[in-house]
Amino acid sequence: MSLAVIPLISLVSFSSIVETGPGPKTAAMIADWERAKAYTLEYLSAATEEVIAYKPTPEMRTFGQQMLHLSEANYFLSSTASGKTSPVSFGQLEKASGNYKSSETLTKAVMDSYDFVISSLKEFDESKMGEPVKFFNRFDMTREAGFQKTFEHQTHHRGQTTVYLRLSGVTPPNEKLF
Repeated sequence: MSLAVIPLISLVSFSSIVETGPGPKTAAMIADWERAKAYTLEYLSAATEEVIAYKPTPEMRTFGQQMLHLSEANYFLSSTASGKTSPVSFGQLEKASGNYKSSETLTKAVMDSYDFVISSLKEFDESKMGEPVKFFNRFDMTREAGFQKTFEHQTHHRGQTTVYLRLSGVTPPNEKLF
């Protein structure tokens, strides 16, 4: 009888230390965010310091401000979706855009925002994706929809910077759909 107990104890001990990682839905989101991060890095790498400061019209943001706005939203929206506290308050980066004039400082700020989203997803319990959450104190949606809105927002603002690059004579990176 003692021989039968040993394998059972070993099985219980082994199953308690196995890490399951993100579920399939979250893993797919993480893959999309990692691709979006790499794509945004290509945009930032294509931008010279002149492009970073470029503003197509007086009422528009500069290229750098677009990227900082994208970053702030990455923090704010994914923080709301995940419940994880953002290290950056909304408006903080764009208001300090003068601190992000070089390619290095802008790129670091933007990449840090992608890392925050990706780590939020890696730490997130997929079983909570269906939970309701309120965005901007007025929009009710699920946590999953919140993550999707965050992704949509960064795609929109990165897409806007395509025009900034073209107007500055820079060919934007090729599509990175897959």
